[in-house]
Amino acid sequence: MDRRAFCTTSLATLALAGTLSAQGQPKPAARGKVITKGRLKQSVSRWCYGGIELETLCKEAAAMGFHAIDLLDEKDWGVPTKHGLVCSLGNGAGGISKGFNRLEHHDELVHGTERLLPIAKAAGVPSLIVFSGNRAGLSDEEGVKNCITGLKRVAAAAEKHGVQVVIEYLNSKVDHGDYQFDRMKFGVDVVKGVGSPKLKILYDIYHAQIMEGDVIRTIRDNHELIGHFHTGGVPGRNEIDGTQELNYRAIAQAIVDTKFTGYMAHEFVPARDPLTSLGEAGALCDV
Repeated sequence: MDRRAFCTTSLATLALAGTLSAQGQPKPAARGKVITKGRLKQSVSRWCYGGIELETLCKEAAAMGFHAIDLLDEKDWGVPTKHGLVCSLGNGAGGISKGFNRLEHHDELVHGTERLLPIAKAAGVPSLIVFSGNRAGLSDEEGVKNCITGLKRVAAAAEKHGVQVVIEYLNSKVDHGDYQFDRMKFGVDVVKGVGSPKLKILYDIYHAQIMEGDVIRTIRDNHELIGHFHTGGVPGRNEIDGTQELNYRAIAQAIVDTKFTGYMAHEFVPARDPLTSLGEAGALCDV
């Protein structure tokens, strides 16, 4: 799915029955507070809830105890603040297939990122997302080198404005064929090569599970290089409950144990009532 377009899939309206979720956690009411500990700041990826008006989504998320809304365009960065939330991750320059691994894209991406950084700062947006881009025959060594060259050009501005830039790990097996940053090593090499405290990895757990697995060990070994997390059920990218193969409660605990202070954004596409599913995810990861 294209996260730049709102989800157009039909959203089921069936509520879940019973008092316990598939992973043994209490079932929250869809529109009541479910996040009470708040040790892990949880966010909601906007594109997964395209059938709900943004203002309504913010109101419902705030009532459940969520901290933020993820992946908003510049024009919407101020909306969450009206509901006591923030935009945890702003859409940056470029796109999934057009990223920093190509020298010919650098001027456009650098200028676009430099324009957005002070705007993000003023709007209270802590991070902007960027991408490696597709391989299109480029070796990983060359892709890493080019990403380092381009991202070094924006690092100084990111540091100046205090806004983090995160480069996302995506799978090339199911959703984004030929995307280059599809192994953790690629992102680690880029972030270490740039050497800026304001360039980190967006570790998308859904994509990482498809490509490599070993999620908790990877988080523990690389937590200092990770600036943001996304969730999603495998297989299918639906709810992060007992219908999929990952134990998100254990993953959330592992993240908290690293003293992570950023955001985990839920980026699953609800197959059932969306707000009920969102509430369950929030309660599950509230460790």
